[in-house]
Amino acid sequence: MYRFAAAPLLLLLLAASGWAAQPDAAQLQAQGLAVIQSFFSQLKGELKTGMKKGGPVEAIQVCQVQAPAIADRVGAAGGWRVGRTSERLRNPANAPDAWEARVLADFAARARAGAPPSELVFSEVVTNAQGKRVFRLMKGIGVGGMCLVCHGSPSPAVREQLQRLYPADQATGYRPGQLRGAFTLQKALD
Repeated sequence: MYRFAAAPLLLLLLAASGWAAQPDAAQLQAQGLAVIQSFFSQLKGELKTGMKKGGPVEAIQVCQVQAPAIADRVGAAGGWRVGRTSERLRNPANAPDAWEARVLADFAARARAGAPPSELVFSEVVTNAQGKRVFRLMKGIGVGGMCLVCHGSPSPAVREQLQRLYPADQATGYRPGQLRGAFTLQKALD
């Protein structure tokens, strides 16, 4: 009798341990937002250093060269792929995929309705083209202070550097508080 009573209990424990091994969506979102905060803090620090060292032209180099390295470093520790994307691109390599484009369109509509860009967050578990489950997260990026030097109405020297590095740049003309784009993260679950 005990043998049969123990079997369902054993199955329940095995199932529960499998569920416990997989973080839930809220945990993943909290982890992802912490990754974004780390990425943003490090990038902002490097941008400030670049601005002090060589002004806005140097800061552009930071965004071009160091931002991808910071994203890789910050994401690698937890198995995250970290990036930035926008509807108005500076770097064509950051073009949104179909999922990101849908989320960006939603963020833009919510921002136009008055939502602060930095409060725009969306996440979900999706199945990728290879049939694997992936947790995806995006968080809005608002335009503020230092961003306006290169993303607002840039000086002639900044505009020249942007044209040289990003001939198809669409990421100027922003005003304070506008939605610039979004941080985008992915984490494989399978």
